[in-house]
Amino acid sequence: MDRAHEQDGPGRGHRPADTARAEQAAHGEHGDGAQVSTGKAAEAEDTTIPELVIISGMSGAGRSTAAKCLEDLGWFVVDNLPPALIPTMVDLGARSQGNVARIAVVVDVRGRRFFDNLKESLCDLDAKQVTRRVVFLEASDDALVRRFESVRRPHPLQGDGRIVDGIAAERDLLRELRGDADLVIDTSSLNVHELRAKLDAQFAGEEEPELRATVMSFGYKYGLPVDADLVVDCRFLPNPHWVPELRPFTGLNEEVSGYVFNQPGAKEFLDRYTELLQLIAAGYRREGKRYVTVAVGCTGGKHRSVAMSERLARRLSDGGVETVVVHRDMGRE
Repeated sequence: MDRAHEQDGPGRGHRPADTARAEQAAHGEHGDGAQVSTGKAAEAEDTTIPELVIISGMSGAGRSTAAKCLEDLGWFVVDNLPPALIPTMVDLGARSQGNVARIAVVVDVRGRRFFDNLKESLCDLDAKQVTRRVVFLEASDDALVRRFESVRRPHPLQGDGRIVDGIAAERDLLRELRGDADLVIDTSSLNVHELRAKLDAQFAGEEEPELRATVMSFGYKYGLPVDADLVVDCRFLPNPHWVPELRPFTGLNEEVSGYVFNQPGAKEFLDRYTELLQLIAAGYRREGKRYVTVAVGCTGGKHRSVAMSERLARRLSDGGVETVVVHRDMGRE
């Protein structure tokens, strides 16, 4: 990820003519200025409100990569748009006669005023009943410092201080937005292809499912996943690591999985936690939340959490939740 994710900054603007093209689409113009619609046909514009995705997050976490991915998926992407202009962009899309059905906006929040403008714009969009989602790209301090140092660029908020000072200031500024995001993606250990795969899984489909879940196994000794919505601990179960014949294998192995689920409380835990997740999923649907990441942890992320994640994902999938399984730390030992 360090080399593959280019830095996000005011000079990136990989679609400089986006707003002009949207205005052309909104008025039914070709590149030579010719009008496609005339008379009554022009008056009967299709005012279908486009779907909107707002991409934000930490500088250096991969916002530009995410924008390029959505562009490849057919989204109309506007990079580095001032937050106050987002409702205007949506209005232009609504007047495009269906030519701009999906808009992705990359928002770079680098000051308190910009952040206030973004909140005002989100309230305006909600009042217009615009279907919107906020994607927040996250990364650890170590990963961000490494990325900025690799391209020898300062952090946009560091001023006369260090890179870590800029990162800390940005985290504080974006804390509220991160908490309200529909989807948080931690890119600390992702390369560009893995990030694109995650975005493809979320935005490539023609029909939006009611709820998507990512079940992620992890090892506590490697740290908690920062993008987890829910965290569950499997360390109450005996560790197959201490069984010599099971130690080399992972929780994907049938013998390891059988060992885990033959322990007292394992099957009961799976049953009850599945019921709890079904209750939570119903609440998420009512609140319009489309994404949830369930992190399942054990000591090293190799045996118990992997086995439990596989079974839990199967239960969720059987219950109608589109589910992806990720084993974050399997193979790190």
